[in-house]
Amino acid sequence: MTVLAPTLLETPLTPSRLAFLRERGMGSSVFVAALTAAFGVILVDTTFYLGALLQNDPFLGDSETLAYVVRILSVLLTAVAMYVAAIVTANTFATIVAGRTSRIALMRLIGASAQSQRSEVAGQGLAVGVIGAVLGLAAGVLLSWGGAAIGSLAFDHPPQGFSPLQPGALIPAVGVALTTWLAAWAGSRRVLTVTPLQALAGSAERTVAETGAGGTRHLGAITMFVLGGLLLAGGVVVGLSSPLGVVVAFFGGVFSFSGLAIGSVLVMPPVLRLVGRLFGRGATARLAAENALRHPERSSRMAIGVVMGVTLVTMFAVALESAKALMVRTSAEDLPPGFFAPFDAFGTVMMVLVAVSAVIAAVGLVNLLTIGVVQRRRELGLLRAIGLSSRQVRRMVLLEAAHVTIAATATGLVLGVAYGWIAAQSLLGSVPSMPDFQPAGLIPPVVPWVPVVAIVACTAVLTLVASAAPTRLATRVAPVEALAAD
Repeated sequence: MTVLAPTLLETPLTPSRLAFLRERGMGSSVFVAALTAAFGVILVDTTFYLGALLQNDPFLGDSETLAYVVRILSVLLTAVAMYVAAIVTANTFATIVAGRTSRIALMRLIGASAQSQRSEVAGQGLAVGVIGAVLGLAAGVLLSWGGAAIGSLAFDHPPQGFSPLQPGALIPAVGVALTTWLAAWAGSRRVLTVTPLQALAGSAERTVAETGAGGTRHLGAITMFVLGGLLLAGGVVVGLSSPLGVVVAFFGGVFSFSGLAIGSVLVMPPVLRLVGRLFGRGATARLAAENALRHPERSSRMAIGVVMGVTLVTMFAVALESAKALMVRTSAEDLPPGFFAPFDAFGTVMMVLVAVSAVIAAVGLVNLLTIGVVQRRRELGLLRAIGLSSRQVRRMVLLEAAHVTIAATATGLVLGVAYGWIAAQSLLGSVPSMPDFQPAGLIPPVVPWVPVVAIVACTAVLTLVASAAPTRLATRVAPVEALAAD
């Protein structure tokens, strides 16, 4: 039996080693990897282009400060996009593995090891990352070439002979391939807990009781969140005397949000339960709310990517508005009407760039919701068999999507305001203020309502888009066929 297992593991790869790409969710994972790689390549090429442009400028040619700042921002934004993509990919592969529980358990039953099964999933993640990175590299170079052509017509002293095929453009592509591979490895950790006896059961997510057993992971998430919170508080304190407080706060934000992402199964269910009460007590609404709470891992994976995207956009908006309010407060005289135009333009560009991470998170939500519907064909078929109409099933799936997106948006707005204020406070708390040139001290947070309304509107659109494909899938299969599906 043990000798037979490796043969069975190798057989599916003989006809086509990339046959797994036809599985639901893999195509979107390739798209996420390609989008992230293209974003990184464009940022790298833009950085080199701006550096060459500044060197040709007769007034700014000797100053490298702006080019240095742009270089730092491109590195940070690429890192943020890769971070978001890694979490989305890990969540996607975790959901895919949950749907393969019976198959994995069957392989365990005939002698395959859990490590070999996990290595197979990680290998698929590497293939997804490499394919996405190559596609993203090609798309990024083409778009950068087009942007450079437009720049040569728009600027007075454009750089001559600029090529988008910069060696540095390979860095984000390689980084995306590696992070996708590592994310698939992280997302496949559940393979280690699958037992041969589960071959007799259906593929399913873990329930509330089973989720509560992950004590070590929960302890690690809580530790990271507490450590991040302490660093955020330290950044605020240091920021009262030095702008370097923003460095401390940056690491606090990374640790605290990583703890939140890892421990999302602890944080999101209470928010989901609260949001569920807004949908009323109808049968369809109650089913949608209970589905979100019955399998908290699945719901938390759907929500955390959206939380991240909303948090990033809100954070930049709040930080910029708080900085502008501080400038008004510390100015000795009234500022001219157009004084903040450059700041607004910079903030708009930054939020557009950060919005790429939000798009990656939105793709993850659509992907996970679709995979979840495919894996619940038996459940949906049973609901149809006991009397629910196609319209009620569609409404239930729509409410599930709304449930997750509203909870994620509310959480992201709260976190974004907090992180945005801490960023502004830790950076500007030591800025001298008029009229006595003392440090500014504590800065009140300023919430820009236009971006907030835009985020809420985008959430409504995201709910409709995310539920479009799943609702079609939910009602496409006849009840008897769904009940007979594996």
